[in-house]
Amino acid sequence: MTAAQRLAALDDLPARDLIAFTEGTLRALVDIMNQETTLLRSGRHREAGALSADKTRLAQDYVSYSRAVQRQLERLKQEAPDDIGMLRLGHDRLATQMAENLKVVATARAVTEDILTDVATQVARAAKPKTYGAAGQLNQPQVATGGIAVNRAL
Repeated sequence: MTAAQRLAALDDLPARDLIAFTEGTLRALVDIMNQETTLLRSGRHREAGALSADKTRLAQDYVSYSRAVQRQLERLKQEAPDDIGMLRLGHDRLATQMAENLKVVATARAVTEDILTDVATQVARAAKPKTYGAAGQLNQPQVATGGIAVNRAL
């Protein structure tokens, strides 16, 4: 099925079905983001990372459905006005959960970066010579230590 066919299929859905699919996806997205936030707060980063694929898929599905809702908004307002109001409330819940999730992700990233910076500083400090030689200059370290590389793109 082509992208145009998928869009047409969404646009042809009955109003209540389109809203129900959108709302179900929205609820699942809010739920998985809440799980991720909870796991990150408790320091369970690997478990939180395991949710990324599902979160990405749900976010993509939600964008597709919400764009269909935007395209069909006038029809949906006429056929299911109460359901549109509920969908708006769900979207507000998503915005709240996203803000909280982003805050926790930023905090976890900052803490991780601080820890890695501290470790790199300690490794560099340990590599410095601590004694003077016969000529009155600092002895050269016997073993050269490489630094720690931090990938800041993540």
